[in-house]
Amino acid sequence: MKPYIISHMMESVDGRIDCDMTEQIDSSNSYYDALDKLNCPSLLMGRVTMQMHYAEGEPFETSDVTPIGRQDQCKVQKAGGYIIAMDTHGKLRWGASAYDGKPLLVITSEACPKAYTDTLTSQGISWIAVGEKEINLPKAMKILRVDFGVERLAVVGGGHINGAFLEAGLLDEVSVMIGPGIDGRRNMTAVFDGIQDLSRPATLLKLNSVERVGEGTVWLRYTFA
Repeated sequence: MKPYIISHMMESVDGRIDCDMTEQIDSSNSYYDALDKLNCPSLLMGRVTMQMHYAEGEPFETSDVTPIGRQDQCKVQKAGGYIIAMDTHGKLRWGASAYDGKPLLVITSEACPKAYTDTLTSQGISWIAVGEKEINLPKAMKILRVDFGVERLAVVGGGHINGAFLEAGLLDEVSVMIGPGIDGRRNMTAVFDGIQDLSRPATLLKLNSVERVGEGTVWLRYTFA
């Protein structure tokens, strides 16, 4: 059991997703308008994206690095939707317990310092800690569905998180918006990135819809073949 999970990204024609770049090639609200149509009250982002848009500038630091160990979760509150941060080692520091009108929920690993999750609890922030060294994504998604009531979830950044969800077989749908521009810079992250298995075969998709939106952007929606 897990939420229905959609990867939703804006990219350039060459598949890059740097936020400053994508805002240059389509400065309209088409990405957010499309996100609203996906009907996903909960949004999930990786550590780098959360650092860029929500977390405090300085990282969390502690002298007590005793890991939290096998403690699945602390549910401060159940809500209709969450802003969900993936933070394996507990590095992000938060100035609030809610963003964009939705409570924050942090997913981390069991290797995360207990001092970090204690701090989250003291701030009124819910958290899930699953996976000995890395986040156990399937288990985390089950907890989101069963214990937090998350039925639909949009993964909205970045490329390595998308790659991890793809590799784990957790995605139900891919929503890609191709803006009218080319990045072309070396080593820029792609929509799906970071999978280490170079022998992994391509993932086949089924095209469900095509729509022109915004400033010449094409919105494509796929399910898995």
